[in-house]
Amino acid sequence: MKKISLILSFVLFTVIGASAQIEKPVTWSYAAKKISKTEAVVYMKATMDEGWHIYSQTLKPGGPSPTIFSFPASKDYTLVGKTTEPKATTYFDENFKMNVSYFGKQVIFQQKVKLNKATATVKGKVEFMVCNDKQCLPPEEVSFSIPVK
Repeated sequence: MKKISLILSFVLFTVIGASAQIEKPVTWSYAAKKISKTEAVVYMKATMDEGWHIYSQTLKPGGPSPTIFSFPASKDYTLVGKTTEPKATTYFDENFKMNVSYFGKQVIFQQKVKLNKATATVKGKVEFMVCNDKQCLPPEEVSFSIPVK
């Protein structure tokens, strides 16, 4: 009898664990391109699963979490300006009672850097929130390291 209870418990926990998988609807990829001997542009590309979207960097307070890029200080490179993004889709969100700007399918953010030596690795983090028409997932933080050769 104890063996049957043990087997049933194992099967129950396996089924519950399989149904509670963590959703990861955003995939990040990175690249860099030198535009001169002393400057480069790094590209941070987000690809979202069908129906999901992430938000612009320029959201007003009181709404969803904006996408935020952070770069620690480095002796190998210096940031030039702010991280740029393409034109986002903007709509009035009834849940937040405000206009929000977002990107669906994919988006490429760009950051220009001044190189202090021939090669460098641009390191940083991106914090973002992803939603679909039914739910939003908690903000997530992803670290990246982009070699510039």
